[in-house]
Amino acid sequence: MRESVPLAELTTLRVGGPATIAECTTTDTLIATVRTLDTAGVPVLLLAGGSNLLIADADVPGVVVRVATSEVRIGSDSVVAEAGANWDGVVAATVDAGFGGLECLSGIPGSAGATPVQNVGAYGVEVAQLLLRVQLLDRNTGQVRWVEPAELGFGYRTSVLKREIASPGSSVADYADEVHPHSVVLAVEFTLDPSGASAPLRYRELATTLDAAEGESRPAAQVRAAVLGLRARKGMVLDPTDHDTWSAGSFFTNPVVAETDIDRVLAAIRAHVGDVAIPTYPAPDGVKLSAGWLIERAGFAKGFPAPSAPARLSTKHTLALTNRGEASAADIIDLARTVRDGVAERFGVHLVPEPVTVGVRL
Repeated sequence: MRESVPLAELTTLRVGGPATIAECTTTDTLIATVRTLDTAGVPVLLLAGGSNLLIADADVPGVVVRVATSEVRIGSDSVVAEAGANWDGVVAATVDAGFGGLECLSGIPGSAGATPVQNVGAYGVEVAQLLLRVQLLDRNTGQVRWVEPAELGFGYRTSVLKREIASPGSSVADYADEVHPHSVVLAVEFTLDPSGASAPLRYRELATTLDAAEGESRPAAQVRAAVLGLRARKGMVLDPTDHDTWSAGSFFTNPVVAETDIDRVLAAIRAHVGDVAIPTYPAPDGVKLSAGWLIERAGFAKGFPAPSAPARLSTKHTLALTNRGEASAADIIDLARTVRDGVAERFGVHLVPEPVTVGVRL
């Protein structure tokens, strides 16, 4: 237990007020700590990698339970990782051991346990495609069980776990990383390809980088190196010396517009930017647009608003909101509102933030 720990030290945005922290390095300790605090009626906020999290500058009530479990076990065709294991470390371990499957998810900051909550995805691969099961603690009953993907209601950057994060009656306003009001992720298991071949390359930029046709595979190690290179050029690989990486990654999800509204929305976009090619992608519930493309066309350039601003859009990627060294949570929220409202006013498209917020609301 530690008191008055600045949560800015534990989040990739480098913002967040002081809190009392209980650090749990084993799954048994994690279960016992959460159960004890819940029984005592103490508000609990779970935190692991802190990569998808925006915490207010004020004191955080209750206790922050730090998920610091780290064991990774690679089998003949799968990998089991405890919730607190560094996600990119999990990917690297599987590739180094000669397995394929997870390489397109290289370089994503955060913990293994957070990946099913968000249905993390990149370069044409999503967690839902590779996940075998998730071990959960039911906070109401104390039961620990393994849950299959069919029970998790996966969608684009969402799951049952994420959709229940901010349910009414939660002990704190919002939850972080591996927790929703009823469950705690304890471990995850992913399928692997023992041949060492990558997942089929579905993302054009990555396939082009590897001189491959879409749908082909390449050695997992080669794909991992290419993904890390692409992400680094966009400021999406953590680097303490590069403020473009002091972020929560992509701050907004790519908006999905219903089929019944897409013609109107595309017409509104063309009315402002002219008759240009608008990037669109098929989605289960409609048509997906590019949030980064919309942000730029709404007038928000890389580095917006000014070099002296404490919070700015990344100089490499307009979809990342960054802390230039002294930003507060309020600075990040103000920038996010400006960008969100500007896109809505210009194009009639509502951008939804990806990070979970604690004590602040966009």
